[in-house]
Amino acid sequence: MHTDTERCARAVRSKDARFDGWFFTAVLTTGIYCRPSCPVVPPKPENMTFYPSAAACQQAGFRACKRCRPDTSPGSPEWNRRADLTARAMRLIADGVVDREGVPGLAARLGYSTRQVERQLLAELGAGPLALARAQRAQTARLLIETTPLPFADIAFAAGFSSVRTFNDTVREVFALSPGELRARAPRRQAGAAPGALALRLPFRAPLHPDNLFGHLAATGVPGVEEWRDGAYRRTLRLPHGHGVVALAPRPDHIACRLVLSDLRDLPVAISRCRRLLDLDADPEAIDAQLRTDEVMAPLVDKAPGRRVPRTVDEAEFAVRAVLGQQVSTAAARTHAARLVLAHGDPVEDPEGGLTHLFPSAEALAGVDPEALAMPRTRRTTLTTLVSHLADGSLALGPESDWPSARERLLALPGFGPWTADVIAMRALGDPDAFLPTDLGVRHAARDLGLPSTPAALTARAAAWRPWRAYAVQYLWATGDHPVNFLPA
Repeated sequence: MHTDTERCARAVRSKDARFDGWFFTAVLTTGIYCRPSCPVVPPKPENMTFYPSAAACQQAGFRACKRCRPDTSPGSPEWNRRADLTARAMRLIADGVVDREGVPGLAARLGYSTRQVERQLLAELGAGPLALARAQRAQTARLLIETTPLPFADIAFAAGFSSVRTFNDTVREVFALSPGELRARAPRRQAGAAPGALALRLPFRAPLHPDNLFGHLAATGVPGVEEWRDGAYRRTLRLPHGHGVVALAPRPDHIACRLVLSDLRDLPVAISRCRRLLDLDADPEAIDAQLRTDEVMAPLVDKAPGRRVPRTVDEAEFAVRAVLGQQVSTAAARTHAARLVLAHGDPVEDPEGGLTHLFPSAEALAGVDPEALAMPRTRRTTLTTLVSHLADGSLALGPESDWPSARERLLALPGFGPWTADVIAMRALGDPDAFLPTDLGVRHAARDLGLPSTPAALTARAAAWRPWRAYAVQYLWATGDHPVNFLPA
């Protein structure tokens, strides 16, 4: 979008928050860059230039605006809508792969050469993977500076910087303030916060309808791993350097996030996964506009615009839970999952109590005796085959996944039909066009709305909803009275 100068300038003049994260405005006369909704008086059009990423602005020598804080914009919805090389690379960079494995590791996961990955990112984003990762480190540093009392040396290494000097230089270059000045300007920390907890605000593009989003996560939550407490969804997180506990609560203009991490190096990864879990980088205006073109879907959208797809923080975990949920009720699936958690999950300490374990890893489940699983033999075979493929790396489910090829590999496993493969594609891999024509809730909703209820006919009818059929599923599910559609009391 950043190449459409006239459209970008209109968005800046109208301070349209819908475009935050789509592009960034660099002001030639001041040397700063802003989000489109920056509250200051818009600069003259001839003094504005537009970039596709904060990293590109920083690489061009611009510093972040102190008023609108463009580094806290929602992420571009492009990276969750597409499955091409650039989108998959951006999802991996957000997941911290460059900091952990370097650019060669990023390229290896994508199946391309380092040179090809760098060339593609430069062409589309105006910055290479190192610059993009550096921008993410700067944002992490700012969060830690403003929300914790940690010494700056600890923050530097937690944010991924190789030295305190690099940390200081980057903070000054990006924010035009020293770390000490950033901390002095930050709001006072809220009293009563749990020791070691980080209190954050996760932005999103309005509207966001939280009922089915949090209702689904709460109703399907696995005891010991997930819970709903005091208006917040809480769960444990398995992270690259340790573990964490997060509490997420819906607010009118943001998601309140409270994180407790065993290793602060995992902060950017934890934030990225929480944003993916709640689908916070979606573009609800574009999604709902497309669905409203269908006369059957339009009333559903108008009634509760901004529905999101409840996703996951761990793709392998969700794949296991999808198998456990085959042809059983939500309560039965939770019971099966809770047994696995107690027997094979890693115990963790929750400062607030209530959560006890991480969900078992694929490696832990690969050693389970199939006869110890209280489920039909065919489903035991499905589960053990899945976890063995996940454990040995022959099946990779992660941010780098190519959606069509991942679906094909899933369908090749015994016991995997279209429903299981598609629900994993929709909720774990993030395919916005995944569709569940055989799902019982979808078929009941289709019947009640006068839509075709047979899978083939419904799939043909749903062509009008592309490329947002996963969101159409949320609106169809919401017509029922299942607990997944309502915020818990």
